[in-house]
Amino acid sequence: MNVFKLSPESEVNPLIPKKMIAKLCVRTLLLVLIAGLQAHDLSTVAGNDKAQEEVTTKASLSAFLSQYCIDCHSNDNQEGERRFDDVILPLGNLDSVIRADEIIDQVTLRAMPPAEASQPSDTERLELIELLRSEVKKARPMIQGSNGKTVIRRLSNREYENTLRALFNRRVDTLGLTLEFPKENTSEHIDTIGASLVTSGFLLDQYFQAASRLVDLRLSQPVMEPQSWHFKDHFVQYEELTGSHRSVFNFDFLCLYEQPNTDTRQGGYGHIEDFLEGVPASGTYRIEVLAQAMHRDTHYDPKIFRIDFSEPFQLGIVPGDVRRGHIHYPQSIEPLLVTPKVVPDEKQEWLSFNVWLEAGQTPRFIFPNGPYESRASVIETNRKYKDEFENPQDGVGRATLLREGALPHIRIDEIKIHGPLTEESGRKEEIAVFGPGGFDPEQAVHQLSRFAERAFRRPLNALDQQRIQGFYAERLGLKDSPRDAALSVVKLILCSPSFLYFSEITEEQVAKLNDFDIANRLSYALWSQPPDDVLFDAALRGELKQKSQLSLQIQRMLEDERSDAFYTGFLDSWLTLRSLGELPPPRRFATEYYYENLPPLMKEETQRFIQHFVNEDLPVEELLTADYTFVNKSLAKLYGLPEKETLRLADGFQRVSLEGNKSRGGILAMASVLTVSANGVETSPVTRGAWILENILGTPPPPPPDEVPSLDRTVSGAKSIRDKLELHRNDAACNLCHRKIDPLGFALEHFDPVGRWRQKYPKQPGSDQRQEIDSSGALLSGETFSNYKEFTQVLAETRTRTLQACIVTKLIEYSTGRHMERADEYEIEEIIDRLQQSGGGMRQLVIEALTSDIFLSR
Repeated sequence: MNVFKLSPESEVNPLIPKKMIAKLCVRTLLLVLIAGLQAHDLSTVAGNDKAQEEVTTKASLSAFLSQYCIDCHSNDNQEGERRFDDVILPLGNLDSVIRADEIIDQVTLRAMPPAEASQPSDTERLELIELLRSEVKKARPMIQGSNGKTVIRRLSNREYENTLRALFNRRVDTLGLTLEFPKENTSEHIDTIGASLVTSGFLLDQYFQAASRLVDLRLSQPVMEPQSWHFKDHFVQYEELTGSHRSVFNFDFLCLYEQPNTDTRQGGYGHIEDFLEGVPASGTYRIEVLAQAMHRDTHYDPKIFRIDFSEPFQLGIVPGDVRRGHIHYPQSIEPLLVTPKVVPDEKQEWLSFNVWLEAGQTPRFIFPNGPYESRASVIETNRKYKDEFENPQDGVGRATLLREGALPHIRIDEIKIHGPLTEESGRKEEIAVFGPGGFDPEQAVHQLSRFAERAFRRPLNALDQQRIQGFYAERLGLKDSPRDAALSVVKLILCSPSFLYFSEITEEQVAKLNDFDIANRLSYALWSQPPDDVLFDAALRGELKQKSQLSLQIQRMLEDERSDAFYTGFLDSWLTLRSLGELPPPRRFATEYYYENLPPLMKEETQRFIQHFVNEDLPVEELLTADYTFVNKSLAKLYGLPEKETLRLADGFQRVSLEGNKSRGGILAMASVLTVSANGVETSPVTRGAWILENILGTPPPPPPDEVPSLDRTVSGAKSIRDKLELHRNDAACNLCHRKIDPLGFALEHFDPVGRWRQKYPKQPGSDQRQEIDSSGALLSGETFSNYKEFTQVLAETRTRTLQACIVTKLIEYSTGRHMERADEYEIEEIIDRLQQSGGGMRQLVIEALTSDIFLSR
């Protein structure tokens, strides 16, 4: 042991006698030996103390489990498929850590032991929770090495279209590029998980066809001089309208009688019969319409038409294509091309629209706030007002109503079309792909390389450059013109794995992402499209590995309107809003769901609400209790808010106060959430309770075992859903999950399948009475509530940390493209700790998640 060594200078220093040096050495050696013995004695004592502490710790855990857990969770009786009699300390593997987590969660929530069993004291609970949390923390180094990595994934269909829109600087929804793509797989409702985004041979072929169609329609067509068309008559419409329009108008008018979203679709789309071939080239066209709103002041009962006659009639335009089906019916490609305009009542006026149409598409006019189901309204008007007409004969037909009556509709007299309009600075697509000035044969390879860099979302390497230059030269060798050769390269780029996939360029052995991979991941998390120049330049400067700089970029991007894509994509995943509309209610049960076109409005309310929380960095718990929301007139009517009398459709969405409102407040009372957590026909406390467990508390219940009987088989004689579930819980196998699920769902029972408030259930078959709704309940942890408001207050006061963890977990999964593993939970807990210590709200939560080591790692 090299305890002490004299320097060479000491050995030869004539000022120190050698005997003195020897004495010093012996003395020093003795001191060192004594110190070593003392340290050994102290370490032995400490070791003994530590060993004794471990014995005490193990005994404490064993005693708690034996007294409160083993009866139901042992080798002989594994209730809920859980066994805890073999949990020992220290935690030796991932499975033991996961089981320790489960014990912590159940004891913290007072979900275990069950209420009917012997209960530990608060001191015993706290001691066990602190003990297991400490042991879980100690196990972190052991399981950290198993941390997962994101599987290489492709662009989702949503990201694919957004990316092309950004690259070409033009809307692409008029093309239907992903229409024939296989339906997207999601994993736990998230559409960005790499493991679920498979790529089949069929999809690869679709990618090629989509790229060819996009380039051919947007870049291959020669510049065309604008043309003009003028239509004054021969406005033949849907077959059922032919007779009445011929006899009354001689086809001089194009009439719209109903909104597009109806069952019968009679008069919901107005096309130009003499323009079925559509426009000759893709481009922007100016469409002028001479139109008038007819009989908005009709004396007929508004309930017949299910329309708000206080609102002016609106005229919109969608594309139509005779190659894609019946021109009078909804088609697979019909995005709204322009914001609808108000049609005047008093007299005809020219309305002007600038719309984008693809080659072969023809404009179709719609009446978005028009009557609901024209055929039914004509029949009902006939029945109710036939005595007003001179010769009702066997009934009043549409022709008589048009000639003598006051049938509300929009009447178009003339239509002018002019285009494609010339863009002064050049076509947007041309500039986006080739740069200012458009394609230049002398700079072709350079221009294509610049485009490829944007498409690949990273700097090009030598092999990329070689392929671009080589393929361009190859096409020239096949006698393609320089432009055609360049367009072939553009198609190649759009079919390249570097475009279609998130192909990280960080070296395999490096755990942390490089700046370009960070930029890519961040941009798709917040914008669902490639990085802009600002973010790309920050990556070039190597700034994104600095969390302070990354945080600044996140805040900048959240303030950009492109972040709307985040609130769409993330909320579709977290709150399962992507499913909205998959189980629509019967039309007779909720007609306003259809004639007010509520699904997109429901989504928008939630998106605006969450965006407000992020912008203002509001506390996460207020998501559950906020006394305001954002609605337009249609949602105000659905919710029965006083603003239904003052809001106009033109006002759009407005923030409204819910102070004092006992039935609204927080995301759980929003129609979007209430609709996706129901089946369209009826509500179920089980379905909604499970939804809350999964998407608010982050603890999805397991699927029911095969041997568990169905609800109807176990509830003979029950009179209410509460009675049915009470009887169902008598089965021990059912009780295990339902005691957690049912109370959460009961709190939302006052809301029907589309989010309307109700005091009673609908009548049941064989009964003349409607049962009162009881929304009271008690959580397993002991908190009670008597209504929805008290329920959300309980959650806000006791489950804030759980809600924060759920959102952080979902956000990191959405942005990284992989599900979290146990090793990730350590950092998620640290994020929540920082949020709670700093008092940070939703904005800080987003920043913490997107600057986390998990987000910044492969």
